[in-house]
Amino acid sequence: MSIHNIRLEVMQLLEKDVDSFMDKFLVPVEKIWQPTDFLPNAQSDTFFDEIKELQEISKDLPSDFWVTLIGDAVTEEALPTYESWLLNMDGVVDEEGRYLENGWAKWIRHWTGEENRHGDVLNKFLYLSGRVNMREVEISTQHLINDGFDIGTSHDPYRNFVYTSFQELATYISHNNVSKIAKDYGAKKLSRMCKIIAGDEMRHHLAYSEFVRRIFEVDPSEMMLAVQYMFKLKIVMPAHFLREAGQQKGNLFEPYSDAAQRIGVYTAQDYVDIMKKLIQIWDIENISGLTDEAEKARDYIMKFPGRMERISSRIVIPEESYDFKWLIPATSK
Repeated sequence: MSIHNIRLEVMQLLEKDVDSFMDKFLVPVEKIWQPTDFLPNAQSDTFFDEIKELQEISKDLPSDFWVTLIGDAVTEEALPTYESWLLNMDGVVDEEGRYLENGWAKWIRHWTGEENRHGDVLNKFLYLSGRVNMREVEISTQHLINDGFDIGTSHDPYRNFVYTSFQELATYISHNNVSKIAKDYGAKKLSRMCKIIAGDEMRHHLAYSEFVRRIFEVDPSEMMLAVQYMFKLKIVMPAHFLREAGQQKGNLFEPYSDAAQRIGVYTAQDYVDIMKKLIQIWDIENISGLTDEAEKARDYIMKFPGRMERISSRIVIPEESYDFKWLIPATSK
């Protein structure tokens, strides 16, 4: 049997449990928070006072904070890209590329529905803050969707689930650290908003890492090779192709990444720590029944975070910030 057909069989096996995955890792629409819960109420007599308070607090937040918050918002709003590559996985489309109306398709749509709220609430907050050139942000968002990006998974669900396990944990870390910084500056409502977004991301991380764990139980060697492939390829960040108006694809990724590292929202060490965490969650060290090739892959995986840590320790972050078109200085107001 071909590797492709084995993957289809495994996806069909796991699909039987999709409803239980949804019950465990997703929240019904009527019960989950919505963006309006965290924003000034336009029907309230205090609406304009709430906006004024939001803008006053926003003046105190530093530029690097705004860059990372905007980057988080833009990458969350590039959701059509992420949904499209998940909907093209083996097990969601058949061997001839025809879309299957099955449990996996249902999972992806419901996951997308939860994720869609993140970009909505962040976008509205940025608009109300008075600190952001929203037209420039909107241009960056449209470019990011237009440009797309290749995460290196092709149609392989094993690789896709490694990617999503990593990326959901990375977004949890980013939103959670933004929440902590906002709280330190007295922006309590923003802090609570980012904290609850982080909670969504953690649930999603737990789901995708559970999918990988289940695959390890039934197809350990191929799953090990998929983990090695994605680690070796390096996980491409959704922000990788960020750009400004009139600039080339990807021109903003480095200054955005520098800002995130300067303020401690997401660092090279976080990247390494996520790898270590996934190795621990999947108990990579103790997986049994591996082929010789998969044993070699395991050895590579176990050593890889150490290699990345040595590289990350040599990274020098510039002290001076890039002049982002996204930002309106607080002093100009």
